[in-house]
Amino acid sequence: MRRFSVAVVVLLLCALAVGCSSGTFRTSPTVYPMGQPVQVGPLIYTILEAEWSEQLGDPPSVRTPQQRFLEIRLSVTNSGAGPSGVPALRLVDAQGRTYEELSDGEGLREWLGYLRSVKPAQTERGRVLFDVPVGAYRLRLANDADPENEKVALVDIPLQLGSPLPMPAPQTTPPQ
Repeated sequence: MRRFSVAVVVLLLCALAVGCSSGTFRTSPTVYPMGQPVQVGPLIYTILEAEWSEQLGDPPSVRTPQQRFLEIRLSVTNSGAGPSGVPALRLVDAQGRTYEELSDGEGLREWLGYLRSVKPAQTERGRVLFDVPVGAYRLRLANDADPENEKVALVDIPLQLGSPLPMPAPQTTPPQ
């Protein structure tokens, strides 16, 4: 009886192990720092810069956000043998809320576009745009695959509101 119980437990553990390896079990995506190339399937993303803006464009055609614009400058290289679409990007905040990339890049210099494809061995460079509350985020990167075969990575986008202001020169009073 004892051997039978041990055999049943071993069979159950094997069945669980096989079930987990079938692709239904997913691990958390790896998180990378900005500036490091990140390969997700055949696509290699490099997040070069993140910049906050209160408006886009010049008068009289100024565009203002509902919250604040976050411009992300990046490059995407296709290391695959065939053309690959570059999926829309998403930001994830500390509470797990997601924010979709804007499909309208009016006023954004070097806009990468919204519907984009990269040929094999080619690199596309440009900017994508988000309208989000000011904060630190993670940029969700994915390959161009159906949801069951999707590969995902995250890139930290730290909160940086611009370069520090230069310190004023000390005032000196002329001797009297």
